[in-house]
Amino acid sequence: MNIGIVCYPTFGGSGVVATELGISLADKGHKIHFITYSQPFRLNQFNENIFYHEVSVNDYPLFEYQPYESVLASKIVDVAIYERLDILHVHYAIPHASVAYLAQQILKSRKIKLPYITTLHGTDITLVGQDPSFEPVIFFSLNNSNSITSVSESLRKDTLKTFKIANDVKVIPNFIKMEEYEHYQTSCHRENFAQTHEKILIHVSNFRKVKRVEDVLRVFDIVRKEIPSRLILVGDGPERPAIDKLCRELNTCKDIISVGKIANPKDILAIGDVFLLPSETESFGLAALEAMAMKIPVISSNTGGIPELNIHGKTGFLSKVGDYQEMAKNTIYILSDNERLMQFKIQAYEQAKKFDISHILPMYEQLYKEVIAEGITL
Repeated sequence: MNIGIVCYPTFGGSGVVATELGISLADKGHKIHFITYSQPFRLNQFNENIFYHEVSVNDYPLFEYQPYESVLASKIVDVAIYERLDILHVHYAIPHASVAYLAQQILKSRKIKLPYITTLHGTDITLVGQDPSFEPVIFFSLNNSNSITSVSESLRKDTLKTFKIANDVKVIPNFIKMEEYEHYQTSCHRENFAQTHEKILIHVSNFRKVKRVEDVLRVFDIVRKEIPSRLILVGDGPERPAIDKLCRELNTCKDIISVGKIANPKDILAIGDVFLLPSETESFGLAALEAMAMKIPVISSNTGGIPELNIHGKTGFLSKVGDYQEMAKNTIYILSDNERLMQFKIQAYEQAKKFDISHILPMYEQLYKEVIAEGITL
């Protein structure tokens, strides 16, 4: 198949999943055409079946805001015509679903069929999508998608509740490539981050308010008073100043290591003992899955799709959003006994195996075939 993929090329989960999906499809012989404004950061190796089409927006003085959507639609039309795309897969509803619809209509006027699939990743529905100024466009573009997928059952329910669309929403969960995690040899030396007797807690995110990184610091503050430990923060974002301020108030800065944005967090995860994810909402929890694949139990909130991944009392623990005291209690419970910690690590790893790409990729391939076979009316 000739497959076009539209995604955000940044560090967010939707871009990671879209890129890894494209790479895996290319490995199976499909021709993959990434269409976005810069090369996805995970797209860093040559593959003869992968093609990158950059969307460039010219700086016209007439426009206060550059018309990215129009340029993206034009690029999709161009790629569809000259690369003979069979299907278009857009990740993140805003603005990609509406742009896909526009491109589809332009192509129909030229007697060319291009069905499109929209994959919902979370905040495009639960946060940005609930802004009234976006609602009519999202409703229309989702209803006119040839198929819709969501990364969790929780997100599927939220989508149908929020927009009441007539279109069906299929659940195809996020995934990882377990072969990349098995026997992973990290370049990190644990002794550079913590002493032998200390445990390592890890948090990875884009440091937005919804991630509740301040709760991470509060959990750590309680844990370190019971168990010698260090906290490693991976990522950066708008909440950075608030986090720095809180660690000074709690006097924990000397025990917190901030490593910034890392394209491949496996190196850091390989030396961790517990992963903290106290988010306000998570459609799935890809960062938690990556941690579990590195044999790290997860202490998380019980919101969104996280309970579909993190099994309470087995792969970690779930708590109500904002209950950092219970999260700290559960962290101490896991870390206070090395045999117990090892059991949680093994169980987290076994759970992660269920989300290996080998189980998920066939779902997408089958969906592509069904949508292409159904076609669209010219």
